[in-house]
Amino acid sequence: MRKLINAFFLAAGLLFTANIANAQQKLAHLNSANIIEAMPEVKTARTTLENLQKGKQTEIEKMIAEYQGKLKAAQELEKTMSEANKEAVGKDLQAKSVELQDLEKRITDARTKAQQELEAKNAELFNPIQVKADNAIKAVAKEKGYAYVFDTANQALIYWDGGEDITALVRTKLGLGAATTTAPKK
Repeated sequence: MRKLINAFFLAAGLLFTANIANAQQKLAHLNSANIIEAMPEVKTARTTLENLQKGKQTEIEKMIAEYQGKLKAAQELEKTMSEANKEAVGKDLQAKSVELQDLEKRITDARTKAQQELEAKNAELFNPIQVKADNAIKAVAKEKGYAYVFDTANQALIYWDGGEDITALVRTKLGLGAATTTAPKK
């Protein structure tokens, strides 16, 4: 019986100590989207991506125009078909059909390649921005002694009671101006 009582007090003491340790941990929250949007690198990256996208779109539109022109020519040729020239026009139409199918495949391949290039460029441009913001967040959290920092931008936190919003501190760490932030509803 005495061992049971000692075990109970030992367990209660450990639980009490753990609760005290947890109560001393500092919590903070921030809005990473607000921080990243304020970084000048984001505007440059977006402009680069938009220019790349416009260039790819122009290339694809030229291919589509070529396709439409060849399709129209094939349709016009088909209108000239008669019993007398059926064989010659038929061969020309078959050749144009193969050419149109090839061009259609090239357009599809160009769209796929353009999408892949845009995704790769997006990662190339935005990954360093994300890393820079993450490093600033970690530095501020470490400097201020926060055990946990929640990001309200991605709705990872639905409710909080207290904690300090360190968005402005991270923006300052990155050399960005302070901005007004709107906290999510609790």
